[in-house]
Amino acid sequence: MVQIIKDMNEFKTFLTAAGHKLAVVQFSLKRCGPCKRMFPVFHSMSVKYQNVFFVNVDVNNSPELAETCHIKTIPTFQMFKKSQKVTLFSRIKRIICCYRSGFMSNLIFEFCGADAKKLEAKIQELM
Repeated sequence: MVQIIKDMNEFKTFLTAAGHKLAVVQFSLKRCGPCKRMFPVFHSMSVKYQNVFFVNVDVNNSPELAETCHIKTIPTFQMFKKSQKVTLFSRIKRIICCYRSGFMSNLIFEFCGADAKKLEAKIQELM
């Protein structure tokens, strides 16, 4: 199920509740065409990946949160674990391991746009 976040306090509570599990945040607008197309896909992923937390933030309703998360375009998807945004540095051990085994994964941890396949691939990678 996709939770709707309206402010920074709700966001912090959500991330705390997610704990060590992957939390996927969709920043969107109600009137945005690509956002409208992605929301049903995002919802179906929340049903499919029940061990992942999904949340939607409408940037018009939460401008402070959008600014804090450095949202420049919509839709934007960010991934969090342990209340921290998944970054290149937080994934360094995994990267080194993959590099040594001859496999170097795509290092993107945040992306913009309505690409459902890319979103699902990133969720699968970070779970």
